Amino acid sequence: MLFRSVMLKKVLIANRGEIAVRIVRACAEMGVRSVAIYTEPDRYGLHVKRADEAYMLGEAPLAGYLDPLRIVNLALETGCDAIHPGYGFLSENAEFARLCEVNGLIFIGPKSSVIHGMGDKTQARNSMRAANVPVTPGSEGNLKDLEEALTLAGEIGYPIMIKATSGGGGRGIRRCDNDEELKTHYPRVISEATKAFGSAEVFMEKCIVDPLHIEVQILADSHGNVIHLFERDCSIQRRNQKLIEIAPSPQLSQEKREYIGDLAVRAAKAVGYENAGTVEFLITGDEVYFMEMNTRVQVEHTISEQITGVDIVQEQLNVAAGLPLTYQQKDIQFRGYALQFRVNAEDPKNDFLPSFGRVTHYYAPGGPGVRVDTAIYTGYEIPPYYDSMCLKLVVWALSWDQVIARGQRALDDMRLHGIKTTADYYQQILRHPAFRQANFNTSFVPNHPELLDYSVKRHPSEIALAIASAIAAHAGW
Repeated sequence: MLFRSVMLKKVLIANRGEIAVRIVRACAEMGVRSVAIYTEPDRYGLHVKRADEAYMLGEAPLAGYLDPLRIVNLALETGCDAIHPGYGFLSENAEFARLCEVNGLIFIGPKSSVIHGMGDKTQARNSMRAANVPVTPGSEGNLKDLEEALTLAGEIGYPIMIKATSGGGGRGIRRCDNDEELKTHYPRVISEATKAFGSAEVFMEKCIVDPLHIEVQILADSHGNVIHLFERDCSIQRRNQKLIEIAPSPQLSQEKREYIGDLAVRAAKAVGYENAGTVEFLITGDEVYFMEMNTRVQVEHTISEQITGVDIVQEQLNVAAGLPLTYQQKDIQFRGYALQFRVNAEDPKNDFLPSFGRVTHYYAPGGPGVRVDTAIYTGYEIPPYYDSMCLKLVVWALSWDQVIARGQRALDDMRLHGIKTTADYYQQILRHPAFRQANFNTSFVPNHPELLDYSVKRHPSEIALAIASAIAAHAGW
């Protein structure tokens, strides 16, 4: 299919780090000017260096990225016709999307009403019920009080989950296995929800024990077209935070793959979805349950791109410009497997404590089937104010065994000194027999504490760098 240039001329990227760099690159390929924003800690950020224009939003690390009115005004002042929110920050803030709409700016994402509807987890569940998309048993609305929670828990049976209605990112969630735990956790979830999301509303759903966490990438335009790009397996996670993502899932039959793909498309059509989004499911045995819809581009969109060849961010820009999707469902095929490793600046051996600081040496892995999305470089100072992820390492190969081998090679090929990372921990996962046999669920990480029993061997190059640094310091270089 011939490449079609979009009508967008200039896009403000309301984000930072690797996703901002990713959007800058998509804009550059499409002839669209990019505008970066930054706060003082990101003065030397790669997205600032790579964008066509960049504007500082103050000294405070977070305030500038979380100020919808200021960002919208800056976009208007700099002649932008659209804003891309990336993920995190304001990406699922309905008010931000509404501000764009009323000020004549294109919000590169769904309409504000859809963001609001899907951000309210009880409303989302009700919408899915109406569309005959299966949801987990639970409350039909928000819980009134602890007494109602105790009554409902008795009806659906423990274990149950108490969740913040406006939650996301693994926050505002507690599992309860009995009445006493529910009495303890109920006020805690309300407190967390109030602090994190500005809302004290919570709901209950049946806890699905040891499920697969499967999500489906969807794309939709303003012309009524909705397609899916198959699924991603996000079951390798710790405390509800994804670590390794896989596309497609090596644990699904073709029949189940087609079923959940159809469910995701049905869910998107039911709410009038436009642009890129993700429909998340929990699977146990033959049962499939809707969990939530993420109204933005996902961190792990990269692996869907690797197996299908579709540039999701460019499709976002096309759709935002009012163009129909480049592809129909019949055009979408997948080939092979892709893994994404979220290489975080954390110390797995110290309860995954963040490890911020200066990157003294960085060498990106390469070779066939290897992709790296990052904003770090040698000399970069990783600030302590943001997410700990410092890069996304993606590998692709034709078979499951080959992609595991490529992942091991690429992780070993990478050199990232000055901070501690999760790279060695991921090697342990790749070596585990259950993972290699494609037999895992959301309890894989907590059920295998032995994964932490590894020694960190210093590579000769790291030792040489340390010696060279010491000599340089002594000589006053």
